[in-house]
Amino acid sequence: MADELCCRIPKKVQICLAVGLLVAVAVLAVVGVLKWLQPHKWNGPGTTEHFAAIVLGRCSNYTQTAPLAPRNVDCQKIQETFKNAFISKNPCNITEEDYQPLMKLTTQTIPCNKTLFWSRAKQVAHQYTQLHQDMFTLEDTLLGYLADGLMWCGDAGTSEVDHQSCPDWKKDCPNNPVSVFWKIASQRFAEAACGVVHVILNGTISKTFDENSTFGSVEVIHLRPERVQALHAWVIYNVEVPSDPCMASSINKLKSIVTQRNIAFRCQHRPATYINHVTNPERSACSSMI
Repeated sequence: MADELCCRIPKKVQICLAVGLLVAVAVLAVVGVLKWLQPHKWNGPGTTEHFAAIVLGRCSNYTQTAPLAPRNVDCQKIQETFKNAFISKNPCNITEEDYQPLMKLTTQTIPCNKTLFWSRAKQVAHQYTQLHQDMFTLEDTLLGYLADGLMWCGDAGTSEVDHQSCPDWKKDCPNNPVSVFWKIASQRFAEAACGVVHVILNGTISKTFDENSTFGSVEVIHLRPERVQALHAWVIYNVEVPSDPCMASSINKLKSIVTQRNIAFRCQHRPATYINHVTNPERSACSSMI
């Protein structure tokens, strides 16, 4: 039947159809190659592969194993709310309001005197909390644990995540999904801190306290004097130091910022090995909500 139909079609028409088909295939091939060769739209890495599954898995793991895990957590709802905060939106125009629903779903209690900040010393800080479990960094909370080390963004023209590239904070725009998330999460973490809080600073770099870091530009200025009595800084180094790192100009700047807000300040410098032995001397029954 097909052969009969083919025979009834004029030969010129058959040739035109064949040429048209070849042209169509060629165009599709060229478009595919151009798309493959096209440079990334943004300067940052794209959304982490299996982002939604990772968030869901981390939520489930955290609620089952973390010592301060909040009760009655709906991980599926948290995963969907997280994605809705940035999906189908301009990745350079994300606001704090976009994340408010997620913040409400991840509220949990952090005991006073157990808040640990860090700046340029993430590995050391997490090493401490893993060994002692008597203090908590932002990444030890449910909210921070969900997003730690991940990248994510979407686009206003699609309901899918962008796996190819996401905006870089410096090269593209500051109001991108990842930067806004960590800013609001850090602010929230600082505002909830109470009692005596600690920060681990990197004493091996010239600017031990950097006002432009997340700790310097967000967390320090959002500590509440009516809730926080003192900030204790641990300046960690891994080589012999010629002078007291706590006397450095950047530390004096930190001290000035803190004391002007009526919060007491203390600084100690310790070798990196000290973090494996130090214990938290302050204990309190009070707690805070983040």
